[in-house]
Amino acid sequence: MSLYGKYVLPKIMNSVMKSPDLSEIRAKLVPEATGNVLEVGIGSGLNLPFYEGNVKIVGVDPSVELQVYAREVAEHSGVDVDFLSQSCEEIPSEDNYFDSVVITWTLCSIPDPVQALQEIRRVLKPSGKMIFAEHGLSPDVNVAKWQSRINPIWKVIGGGCNLNRKIDELIVQAGFRFDALTEGYIPGPKFATYNFRGIARPT
Repeated sequence: MSLYGKYVLPKIMNSVMKSPDLSEIRAKLVPEATGNVLEVGIGSGLNLPFYEGNVKIVGVDPSVELQVYAREVAEHSGVDVDFLSQSCEEIPSEDNYFDSVVITWTLCSIPDPVQALQEIRRVLKPSGKMIFAEHGLSPDVNVAKWQSRINPIWKVIGGGCNLNRKIDELIVQAGFRFDALTEGYIPGPKFATYNFRGIARPT
């Protein structure tokens, strides 16, 4: 890993992802999680203050640097979290174990998002739910063209983040159906702010 990826990018990501608009989305979605919870891409732990009730969380993320922040947030929030420092394409859990999965602004940067979603489906109970918020490909043709043009350099400066993944199609392709799906731009540059968010369940 480069010095940029190890020391600079985690600080940038932790700061950018604290925006009020993203926090508002977290506040609406994260309390939907119940029971045994898997958070995929727990990052710096920005979802942790929004959990409610008696939840037990397993947080998976390959970034040890971001987990330093997350452990502090967990301690301050009084949330019970087991941290796993690894990729999200292989989840060390038995089948049908988790009641809820939370994944926010993570699918953009997972090298194989379909494999990761299939793993999520495997470890999620048939009655469970995946709570998600992700940015991706805009339906506006002109914006989508700019996303494709910018994406190669964006991936480098954004730690593997892709601007142009069709999030809803990836979720369905991995074997989920939507209970709720909201799409649209949030404040910010359009090439990076078309969001998909809602709840999906295994088909």
